[in-house]
Amino acid sequence: MTTTAVDTSKPSGIIRLANSFCDAKALMTAVELGLFTELQGVEASAEEIRERLGLHGRGLSDWLDLLVELNLLEREDGRYRNSAGADQYLVRGTEPYIGGFIERSNRNLYPAWGRLSEALRTGESQTGSHFDEVVENPKILGQFINSMDALTRTLGPQLIEAYDGWGDYDSVLDVGGCRGALVSQIVKAHSHLAGSVFDLPQMAPFAEELAAAQGLTGKVTFHGGSFFNDPLPSADIVVMGHVLHDWSAEQRKFLVEKAYQAVNPGGVLVVYDRMLDRKSSRIENLVISLDMLLVTDGGSEYTVGELRSHAEAAGFASVEVRLLGDDDTLVIARKAS
Repeated sequence: MTTTAVDTSKPSGIIRLANSFCDAKALMTAVELGLFTELQGVEASAEEIRERLGLHGRGLSDWLDLLVELNLLEREDGRYRNSAGADQYLVRGTEPYIGGFIERSNRNLYPAWGRLSEALRTGESQTGSHFDEVVENPKILGQFINSMDALTRTLGPQLIEAYDGWGDYDSVLDVGGCRGALVSQIVKAHSHLAGSVFDLPQMAPFAEELAAAQGLTGKVTFHGGSFFNDPLPSADIVVMGHVLHDWSAEQRKFLVEKAYQAVNPGGVLVVYDRMLDRKSSRIENLVISLDMLLVTDGGSEYTVGELRSHAEAAGFASVEVRLLGDDDTLVIARKAS
């Protein structure tokens, strides 16, 4: 993050830090307008970009040059092209596209952060809508799913590599797994596994669509329900990824206990989140924890110690901790046979 390079011992550094939101907004706007998609594999002048994106022109060169300085574009002889990273990850319709998460940040998180002071005063969410309202709106739900898919494209392969016990079991359940993007990756990598995903019933058609597109119909099944009110399907491996941080400590304890009931004897609960005691990602994960303040009713990031306490209280026999990717922590809780 920009914050790690800012010298806050000087007024100029403090001002630069205060203005770092401008860098983020420049990127979000580029994704929103489809700039990187327009420049996939080609280069264009500022005037050509103006015409393609339907822009006015005032401020355009400054915006493009800022994206150059942020290493998102390259400029040569007055013509712009995508940087290698932008061309790989920010072109809509490509498999590695992560712009769905950036679009969600632009739409939800950016406005909510403008109300951080109100959130700190009241402890209340600042998004103006609860998730049960999101799932009833197909357009907004589709946007949410795109953002979750974007995260899963990066974390899925990392999780598959970080956990080495897939071959020891026969079934895997992803709790709160959206439309099944993560469990689909797991089953493709370990075809002996029977995969299932548990999420709200409104996700069902999206899950069926993905399973069909991935050739996994009948191999990955969807179960609709509320994990607070309905029983979880049983499995040898139960995954909770970026789920527990949506809830309060008391609710996290309840969900870990519920997961314990769903894990078959001898199986494991696999949890990953942006846990706060990962020193290398302290700033990033504190930011995500504040995201939870702004968009949920009681969520936050948490420590490994808290999760270990919940797992031991639920009855898990042992707890193992590993790093996952750049910022997440992976916790593996084993249930006795």
